[in-house]
Amino acid sequence: MKAAAVLDANVASILSANGASQISLGRSEASPRYHEKATERQRRVPPGVRQSLVFHSARALLSVLALLATVSFARADAQLSSWITGYSTKYARIYETDAGKLAGTTYTTWTNGQQTQSLPAYSGIQSITYSASWIYFNTTDLGPYTMGPWYNDSTRTTAFVNLPKNQAVNYRIPRTSTLSTPPATKTTTAGMEDAIGYFVDGVALFDPTDAFSYANGAEASPGTGQWHRDAYVNEGFTFDPGNSHQQNTGKYHNHADPIALRYLLGDHVDFNPSTKTYSESTSAPTKHSPILGWVRDGLPLYGPYGYSSPMDPTSGIRVMVGGFVKRDGKTAGVDNLNSTGAARTSLPAWATRNNGNISQSGPAVSSTYPFGRYIEDWAYLGDLIKSGSTTYQQGVDFDLNEYNVRYCVTPEFPNGTYAYFLNVSSSGTPQFPYNTNRYFFGTPTGGTATASETVTTYFTGVPNIQEVGDAAGVNASGDVTFTWSSVEGGTYKVEASSDLTGAWTTLSTTQAAASNAVTTNYVETGAANLHPNRFYRATRTALATYDTGSATSGGGGGGTTIITMSPATGKPGTVFTVSATISSSANPPVPPQTGAPVQSFTVGSTTVTGSTYVYNGSSGTVTGTLTLPANATLGAQTVAISFSPPPGQSSGPSYTQTNAFTISNTPSANLEVTGKAGKSPSRHPNRTR
Repeated sequence: MKAAAVLDANVASILSANGASQISLGRSEASPRYHEKATERQRRVPPGVRQSLVFHSARALLSVLALLATVSFARADAQLSSWITGYSTKYARIYETDAGKLAGTTYTTWTNGQQTQSLPAYSGIQSITYSASWIYFNTTDLGPYTMGPWYNDSTRTTAFVNLPKNQAVNYRIPRTSTLSTPPATKTTTAGMEDAIGYFVDGVALFDPTDAFSYANGAEASPGTGQWHRDAYVNEGFTFDPGNSHQQNTGKYHNHADPIALRYLLGDHVDFNPSTKTYSESTSAPTKHSPILGWVRDGLPLYGPYGYSSPMDPTSGIRVMVGGFVKRDGKTAGVDNLNSTGAARTSLPAWATRNNGNISQSGPAVSSTYPFGRYIEDWAYLGDLIKSGSTTYQQGVDFDLNEYNVRYCVTPEFPNGTYAYFLNVSSSGTPQFPYNTNRYFFGTPTGGTATASETVTTYFTGVPNIQEVGDAAGVNASGDVTFTWSSVEGGTYKVEASSDLTGAWTTLSTTQAAASNAVTTNYVETGAANLHPNRFYRATRTALATYDTGSATSGGGGGGTTIITMSPATGKPGTVFTVSATISSSANPPVPPQTGAPVQSFTVGSTTVTGSTYVYNGSSGTVTGTLTLPANATLGAQTVAISFSPPPGQSSGPSYTQTNAFTISNTPSANLEVTGKAGKSPSRHPNRTR
């Protein structure tokens, strides 16, 4: 395609030959208003096409590039913007042993004979969609930090029996704006699916128990007893440095304090690069904790630091005081079970209040059943007499109620919300009920689910996340370093141009994405000395095979066909009609009405004209005229289709398929070529908190 009109001598917006929208910057004299326009155009890149990245090499443009890379928004929808997606293009990794951790030896595939991750899987959140009532997301359930190692004993000599693996989970949580008044009768986490919510990095959130309970002289899992074992106390030695481990299905999860996630979010956590461990910072906290996750009742889970006065954001920051104390006799009004032989004759009041008034005795305290083994070894302050006939009061003596919740303002909810808070002691040690108690404060209508309604795409991960430029730098020798966000396992074609009007010069066709990173650099030696102006772009041309799990489709050799072309081959210099059928399994679903406006239909670098759409009941077909130029590049081509956004939305559904069409001098009639499936780039690529 020809370049679009130049908006200014120093700022140009072009449409490349492959249909990818590009932002080009000229000299540094361009006024701020042009910088703003360029940033806004980059924000509005049409979905369904991969963006090539174009930057000028002039040293003075570095501040402008920083402006492009950091797009500011008004207060965002927290249920969308809080998810970590900046690491979704990086392979999940583990340490297998303590020695390997210290040496920095990581693995992207692993097995112990029980759980096997035979192909690399990408970390965390891979898609986010939403409606007026629900937030839907897909996650691999693998952390964005290096997970592991895990051991089965406190001496760390025997490997833990389980390893994590890609779960390919589809989950939903209710919109906070739709929540009603919290119910008086609470719902237990028992009997539901194991994940009671998800952290913003896509890792499963579990309740504080390990599924064992005591009744009739023995512990059992699953048990019917009312004395529930504390996972942090009884299983803590199996946790990795991020305080997480996995069950026999390979589901990686956290019961208490996701400290590695908190470090990524900047939640007052330090990291020791020598030992590769995390710890609570000893300095005074200076900011409110971020949202760590979302519980299936639609309420946010924050870190441990909040405003001193719940409704006053100017009241200072401090650790939230939990509502529970040990039944050790050290707090006025609490009984004492902290001695060998002490009889657990009664459950604490908070437990019977929530379990339907079931009373049950537990085992006497002993070396087999030590004090602190069960969460019922904790008492709720709100049930205790502080002095005389006065009980301890939430908001005066403690902050968090028996469900680990308080009503307060937060940075994301300036008008107030009910919210869970991570509970830690004054020294930063995780403390019951940790993330949440084993009862939901709200109504837990969320859970594992896929969307069966019309939804809007907010974020789409690999394979078709849209890469963006981060920076272009020039050193004293005139070497230009071009940097872009990248997909690990990807191969990129890097090109340069001196004027944007002539042919692009290919610098590399085999630039591999950086390993264990989310950005890649390409250095053109001495370019600034040879070219008064220099522009760069990178296009992903291949993606290594990876594990898509069972819920998503992806690139490499293991993908599912989303777009089928007919015919699937064509000869340069010919004009003919082509049809692209979009599968009923496509995500997002195909538009459900014939005549939906097609925004873009491209085959490689050529645009299909006169495109029309027909809905077939579950799949959809786009038909148009393909004019292949005489000098068309031979070989397999990527097909990309995007639809115009519905009213009130900023983007429509988009679909891509690599290797879906072949340009050949000797095409076979009606040959159908299947390729690697892809999903549309998001409205907000690589967005993080």
